[in-house]
Amino acid sequence: MEILQEENDEPAFAKGYGEAMKEIEKQEFKIFLSGKYDKNNAILEIFSGAGGQDAQDWATMLLRMYERYCQKKGFKTEILHQSFGDAGGPEGRIGTKSLALEIKGKFAYGFLKKETGVHRLVRISPFSAQKLRHTSFVLVNVLPEINPVRDDVSNGVKPEDLKIDTFRASGPGGQYVNKTESAIRITHMPTGIVVSSQAERLQGKNKDKAMKILQAKLYQLEEEKKEKELKEIKGEAISASWGNQIRSYVLHPYKMVKDLRTQYETSDTENVLDGHLEEFIQAELKNINE
Repeated sequence: MEILQEENDEPAFAKGYGEAMKEIEKQEFKIFLSGKYDKNNAILEIFSGAGGQDAQDWATMLLRMYERYCQKKGFKTEILHQSFGDAGGPEGRIGTKSLALEIKGKFAYGFLKKETGVHRLVRISPFSAQKLRHTSFVLVNVLPEINPVRDDVSNGVKPEDLKIDTFRASGPGGQYVNKTESAIRITHMPTGIVVSSQAERLQGKNKDKAMKILQAKLYQLEEEKKEKELKEIKGEAISASWGNQIRSYVLHPYKMVKDLRTQYETSDTENVLDGHLEEFIQAELKNINE
């Protein structure tokens, strides 16, 4: 009877062990996500770089990848501003020059903050009649959404420092989304930072969203200044932001996505581009202090 009891206890032990390991992992990530703004919403920016239409198409692919990732995490997304490129290729594909994506969800910034950097794509260009291999670069920038009152932050934004312009929100190919000038562009004169929002039909709401982006960018600017000063004190070399290539996506002549910081890699490129980023995100978070 005792032997039978021990055998019957094995499934219960395995279940208990599995639950314990999940709890340990949960507590572990609480440590990794303990940054000042990690619990905040995020603003994810994408800028196409070298590569022309290929880079603009790559920017659109990355937008889809992050939107899919957010769906899987239960985060809500909204495009605040998107600048489109020209149509090209046999399918008349329209790429993205730049965009800002608002991501709402608990720890959205904490999970995505290490995605900041240059993402490199190697593939057969859909815009090349000769089917040549092409390399494209896109810059991703992730900012915490800052609430000055809640987060006890003051970036010293003065009304007299702001130049506010209105314009008509446009879609792909110059199609007008709104007939009225409800889109907002704000220029912060002291720093030259320019932000836009065209997601809402009401001008006031677009102004509020644009101010969120501005607050986040001013916070980032202050953090970069502090980091630069610290590196200068330590005597470390300061690399240009655009040179910070973090991940390579190769679709030809072989398939591989590799993070150059953590060395994590996978040959399942389709899965990654469909938003399955959890393994990369976890590797980045565990590597955050290195």
